[in-house]
Amino acid sequence: MAMKPQNPDSKIDKMFLSFLSWREKYVGERTFVIILALLVGIFSGFAAIVLKFLIHTISSLLLSHVNVSEGNYLYIIFPALGVIIAGLFVRYLVRDNISHGVTRVLYAISSNKSRLKKHNMYTSVIASSITIGFGGSVGAEGPIVATGAAIGSNVGQAFRMSPRVLMILVGCGAAAGISGIFKAPIAGMLFTLEVLMLDLTTVSVMPLLISSITAATIAYLYTGYEFEFFFVQSDTFTLAKLPFVLVLGVVCGLVSLYFTRVMNMMENMFRRLSKHYWLKVGTGCVILSGLVFLFPPLYGEGYGAISGLLAGDISSIVNGSLFYSEGSHVWFIILFIVAIIASKAFATSATNGGGGVGGTFAPSLFVGAMTGFVFALCSNALGFETAISDKNFSLIGMAGVMAGVMHAPLMAIFLTAELTGGYNLFLPLLLVSATAYGTIKIFEPYSIYAMRLAQRGELLTHHKDKAVLTLLKVGNVIENDFLTVTPKMSLKEMCDVISRSHRNLFPVLDKDNKLIGVVILDEIRNIMFRPDLYRKMYVNKFMSIPPAKIRDDSSMESVMKTFDQTHAWNLPVVDAEGHYVGFVSKSKIFNSYRRVLRHYCED
Repeated sequence: MAMKPQNPDSKIDKMFLSFLSWREKYVGERTFVIILALLVGIFSGFAAIVLKFLIHTISSLLLSHVNVSEGNYLYIIFPALGVIIAGLFVRYLVRDNISHGVTRVLYAISSNKSRLKKHNMYTSVIASSITIGFGGSVGAEGPIVATGAAIGSNVGQAFRMSPRVLMILVGCGAAAGISGIFKAPIAGMLFTLEVLMLDLTTVSVMPLLISSITAATIAYLYTGYEFEFFFVQSDTFTLAKLPFVLVLGVVCGLVSLYFTRVMNMMENMFRRLSKHYWLKVGTGCVILSGLVFLFPPLYGEGYGAISGLLAGDISSIVNGSLFYSEGSHVWFIILFIVAIIASKAFATSATNGGGGVGGTFAPSLFVGAMTGFVFALCSNALGFETAISDKNFSLIGMAGVMAGVMHAPLMAIFLTAELTGGYNLFLPLLLVSATAYGTIKIFEPYSIYAMRLAQRGELLTHHKDKAVLTLLKVGNVIENDFLTVTPKMSLKEMCDVISRSHRNLFPVLDKDNKLIGVVILDEIRNIMFRPDLYRKMYVNKFMSIPPAKIRDDSSMESVMKTFDQTHAWNLPVVDAEGHYVGFVSKSKIFNSYRRVLRHYCED
């Protein structure tokens, strides 16, 4: 007698479910979250190591024959080739949009119950290593944030964790990604708090710390204990230089505003070209390759240029360019750097718009270092009594522009200090970050990552009321157990409908199922018991127009504003074409609000 084959997967599933039952019985949720945070930190730390290795390997192979003393036409070929390869990988193999990694993590937290797809754990690493290794003018930090967040999300999903815990694990993965790529555990944690806008609670603080420290430890073990950028403070910072720091802060804020506005403008342009794929790719490649050929520091992450500035090496800025022979003229260097600052946003947006995958961390650090350096050169060239160090101000400028672009002053301060070891400049770092952040907040209320979601009302914030309203969706509070009537119904037919209903509100629909009015029971009570009017009165005579209609795709914040403006208790919901969907009531919203608030704020 033949034996029936067993399904090994079912055994594994049963064993796993048994483990989950055992865990739930013997291991508390807080303890288990800490264990998961440790795992997320390990996986994200190794992902950061792999990403850096791939980028540096590809870049080293391609640039091994580049001559630094003249212009190189390879700068035209390599960046465009990288964008094309990465774009084809995303388009035909991934078949999903993996650009804007940090924005997608924010969206997952705000609107998708912190669930990220499995392929996000590796596809961003592959696509961004190709993009950056070939010279795309973007950073690796956005992709590693998306990778780490996806690792946290999928680890949590594998162990059947609740959306509230998934949110913490997504933050752990993002923090670990930043910590691993920069060897900056404090900055990684602050990134999660300031940029991803997760609240620091008794539940979240330990997992975030553990994942950040774990990823940083792995980075130190595999890449050494040196800082990411070598920096030696050769000039003592004195109080006489504080006014220059404050002015630099304002300049960094304005540069951040320029960077953000150009990125948005270019993104909108590429979005309009999205229906014409190869035209979009060609446009991005032409802009990127042309700018990199003219300004070689735009090649790749730009960390080589930052290292040169922090070492005080002015001539390194023109290496590999057509203007190598002009590197000894200070005012030419100033104009050259200003042109680089102005071009960086175009090069970054062209890289992503053309099909590449990368982030804006490295570009903001790059622009900040250039801004601080050129500010110091201009100040010294103008002959002010107090001379300032171009190396110091390059480092300070990094914090200023990052604080403005990311809207994250604390992260900018600690990231700059952890990257360079420039803790002796902590006071100017504080001042420039606060000033730059205050300057850009006058013009832009949201960071470059958050503004896309904020415009659609899908952004989760530290403000508890707004956060809960963001988590609530109109579709979840619609009630559709109302009996409908038509405008040609008689009062007699209306009374028959009333007798079958447990509601006192009746939507009036035309033949196309579009809402044209409502009948409120209290408003017809004086005529519904008069038989002499049963055949004389029709719905279209006694129906009323609702004070407002709610679209089924409206944000809950706008719904509550409509309720406040109309003083209504029930409002009809329609779709984009005006077809009736149902009703929303204040009581239903308040009940859902209390439930989500209790779940969201649970410690």
